[in-house]
Amino acid sequence: MGRVLMKGTEAIAEAAIQAGCKFFFGYPITPQNEIPEYMSAHLPEIGGTFVQAESEVAASYMIMGGGATGHKVMTTSSSPGISLMSEGITYMAGAEIPVVIVNVMRGGPGLGGILPSQADYLQATKGGGNGDYNLIVMAPSTLQEAVDITQESFELALRYRNPVLILADGFMGQMMEAVEIKPYVDKDVPDISEWALGYMGERGGKRSSLKSLYLSPEALENHNKDLQKKYALIKERESRCESYMTEDAELVIAAYGTTARISRSVINNLREQGHKVGLIRPITLWPYPYADFAKLPKTVKNILVAEMNCGQMVDDVKVATGCKIPVSFYGRSGGMSPSVKEIEQQCRNLLGLE
Repeated sequence: MGRVLMKGTEAIAEAAIQAGCKFFFGYPITPQNEIPEYMSAHLPEIGGTFVQAESEVAASYMIMGGGATGHKVMTTSSSPGISLMSEGITYMAGAEIPVVIVNVMRGGPGLGGILPSQADYLQATKGGGNGDYNLIVMAPSTLQEAVDITQESFELALRYRNPVLILADGFMGQMMEAVEIKPYVDKDVPDISEWALGYMGERGGKRSSLKSLYLSPEALENHNKDLQKKYALIKERESRCESYMTEDAELVIAAYGTTARISRSVINNLREQGHKVGLIRPITLWPYPYADFAKLPKTVKNILVAEMNCGQMVDDVKVATGCKIPVSFYGRSGGMSPSVKEIEQQCRNLLGLE
């Protein structure tokens, strides 16, 4: 497939199919409904299975069952739906079951509204469910990146036996861009027959036990220690970030997803006027790219966090900089988006231009 013009939700769906996803379980909720709609039409064409579950809760346990067999499975939802899935998600993290979950975020809290938002950052990165666990959390900024991240997420899920959550927002779900979607071949995935259900023959009759229930506190603590070792490995290997015009920057905007795209326009405008402004864009929200912030030049005097929420990433930026650089925030919430003009004005204020 060459470059084609596609809506974000449909591009994500086709990318998943080309990555080998054959099982989709989900429940409709705006603004991601085109993903299950696309899957319902195209998965049967390749011998795959689409099931519209009776609820988001049911969908989370359907992907848990599918992921336990080692197959590539996926669900998608939007903010309140992900909240309903939180119990299943922590079970999957605890049982080390690989799945891919897409959250096309909308405004909140509660039922909120259907317009774009980034207000699920803390839910995604700090744990929406109970217990000590982490998801791998990816935040694309363009539709091509959403395609690439979607495809790689299945590989990451299988490599680490861990749920992967892709955070997009309603803008990314509904915008259209030219993308190229190729069949994806996994590069580094352990043999699933070593752990997945349905491979007793390959294991010489040995059963596989995938669970998150440990009645012995000593056993549960040892399990938690093993999970933490895995998370440490993920932090070491999978942290990703983009820096844009930060080499000589005096002010750096920290943003991800759609807000990073808006911020890039701000930076280009200010650079044309001779002002030294750059962008640092986390691609993995967990593991957070702390090391990339540590590499920012000594010329940086301020960091402006820009988000479509009330400041959920600010604390991570403060930790990443060791609180050695002043951190400011500008955001809009409830489905409102910060404009280029608004962010540019904040930058001008911090630069002492007005």
